[in-house]
Amino acid sequence: MGLAIESRPSELLYIERVWRSCSDDVSRMMSVATSHWELVFWERRGQVRAAVLGPEPRACWAPVPGNAVFFGISFALGTSIPHIPVSRLVGGNAAIPDVTRRSVWLKGSAWQVPNYNNAEAFVLRMVREGIVDLDPVVRAVLDGACPAVSDRTLQRRFVAATGLTRGTIRQIHRARQAAVLIQEGVSAQEVVHRLGYFDQPHLARSLSRYVGRTATQLSAPDTAEPLSLLYKTWPLAPA
Repeated sequence: MGLAIESRPSELLYIERVWRSCSDDVSRMMSVATSHWELVFWERRGQVRAAVLGPEPRACWAPVPGNAVFFGISFALGTSIPHIPVSRLVGGNAAIPDVTRRSVWLKGSAWQVPNYNNAEAFVLRMVREGIVDLDPVVRAVLDGACPAVSDRTLQRRFVAATGLTRGTIRQIHRARQAAVLIQEGVSAQEVVHRLGYFDQPHLARSLSRYVGRTATQLSAPDTAEPLSLLYKTWPLAPA
């Protein structure tokens, strides 16, 4: 079976995507680069754990606990946790202690553990409690607006809110788009044309760095060592 992943988009401004998965007979996966941080819960052998996973600036191998069930909330770009700088989480994570099947301890009180269907209600409560915030300038730029701030200020706000530069975010986003297209059967040459790569070697370097797979490998997925979550996204606004 390997790693089965189901996901859905969210209409809530603070959430990029909600996902759940289960593992069986798989020991590791290729964790694809992502510019989003996540809140993840998983259960294995009756034990429940939770962690905040930071953005991943490049693809890397990640262990997968066998016979485990996972649930995650991927937060939208510009969303952050004010008391935990996102820059400290890049390429890493922060464990959340005192988690059970029914509750997770946040901001001095016990909260009901969220699930695939009520993630939005959980995040809205996080917003009301001041655990999660959204930088309106970063969000506006991603939506195509041109706020009246200097490039230096804008870059500083992007790094503060996402842990990454705008250029890195765009490169990650484009590589993920390329991987999805190739998995759908689009030729590498056509992907180069559609997404603005210089040539096929440029595409190959991008896929290797951010996806950890070649175009050939993406065309014939390896279920024994699967990829983390990939999904269709809208193009980012021009830089």
